[in-house]
Order: sequence, then structure tokens, then C-alpha cells
Amino acid sequence: MSAETNPMGDVKREELLISVIDGLLDGARHVAVGALSPIPGAGALLAARRSGGRVTIIGSDLPAHRMDGGVELFDMAAQGRVDGFFLSGGQIDGQGNINLTGAGDYPRGDVRWSGAFGSAFLYFQVPRVILFREEHTRRVFVPKVDFISAPGASEPGVHRPGGARALVTGLCVMDFDRARARFTLRSVHPGVTVEEVRDNTGFDFDLPQSVPTTELPSAETLGVIRSEIAQTIANPYPEFAERVFGVVRKAA
Repeated sequence: MSAETNPMGDVKREELLISVIDGLLDGARHVAVGALSPIPGAGALLAARRSGGRVTIIGSDLPAHRMDGGVELFDMAAQGRVDGFFLSGGQIDGQGNINLTGAGDYPRGDVRWSGAFGSAFLYFQVPRVILFREEHTRRVFVPKVDFISAPGASEPGVHRPGGARALVTGLCVMDFDRARARFTLRSVHPGVTVEEVRDNTGFDFDLPQSVPTTELPSAETLGVIRSEIAQTIANPYPEFAERVFGVVRKAA
């Protein structure tokens, strides 16, 4: 596809998603990033650059972003010192439930995944959780998850300061209404249609009167992503940084 016909121009999909996450984290004071999350991590770094907030990333050995694994993360979340985090899942349904356990009839499922670790705890504790999954297919976004590793909503009277705010995928952005436990389409990425999102989503969702196209990052923002953010996210994601931005790992 030529630059003239490509709705993204010279913007890579990863750069668009980084920019989207930046906007969703506006005003966040401290965002924590788990393992295997280079795009969320880069988006968090971009947001922190604007707001002066803090970003800690499991696996980074840069002093400004170092975190002592899950123990420190859970401790900070329990004390209310983390207000942004990212979760994903092998399956996600329309009520915001996440399945990280496996597909099929539990406990004799067809597929077993890595497990939930502390996802349910963080889903309850962190007030601004962004669900993130690049793959947007009916295999992932199912009518009902096979196993609830972390619930999207809780019964009345359950103390739950945390929960999902939004869902970011390779096709679109959705907002999540915690009270109704339901998604609303916020925007579709350039070149994507609402029908394409519907065809690839196994659950129903609400639509605004008009569905906008996800805004591309400005030239200034792209410059920051491709330089400062790319250098920083190379630690601890060197393969991602080299593949997407052509930069090498920044030493601690």
C-alpha cells in the first residue's frame, strides 16, 4: 500500500497505539507496567513525560523506572500508590471479564495459559486499568469467557476502587462503563470500519451517535516516540525497540 492510499501515512500501528494509551493516562500520577508490555509501557512513558508522573516497569533496570517485581507492585497497589495499570487476557468478554487460565471446560480445558498471577488483585485495586490486546478477533473477544481469572464487575457492596476504564486493540478503542459492565465503541483506527469491529467481536457493545476515527499522533509526538521514548523502552524491551524503531538497548 502506497503512502498516498495508506490511511496511517508513515505512522506505524505501534506508534498509534502508544499515542492512544498516552491520552487514556492523562493525569495519572503513577503507572505501573507488567512484563511483556512494550506498547503500554511506551504509552505510559509518553504520558508521564507530559504530566510529570511516575512510571515503573517490571524488568527495567533504569533507576527512574526500576521495580522489584510483583512483590513491590502488589505492595504499592495495596497502599493506593498505583493509579494506572494494564491487563490483557487470552479471552475477554463484554462484561470486562478476563481469562488468563485457559480455553475449554475448566479444569480439563483444551488449552492452558500462564495463569492469572496477581491480575484479579490489581483489577480490584488500581483505579485506572486499561485492557490491551493487539489481536482483535472473535477468538479473543468472546461472548463469555471460559474461566473468569479476573472479573470485570463486582456485586453491590463489594469494596472495589479499581477496574477497567478502556479497551485498546489493533482495531479500535472502547470505553468501559463499570456500573453497567458494558463497552461502548469510542473510535475506530484509520482504515477500520465499525462493521469490521463488529465482525471481529464476539460480544455486543454500544455505539455513539457518530463513531470518530482514532486521531493520529502529531509530528511532534511522533518525534518524541521515535527518539526519547524508543530509547527508554529499549530497556527492558530491546527486541521491540529495535524492530519498531531501529534503536538499541539503553544502558542503565
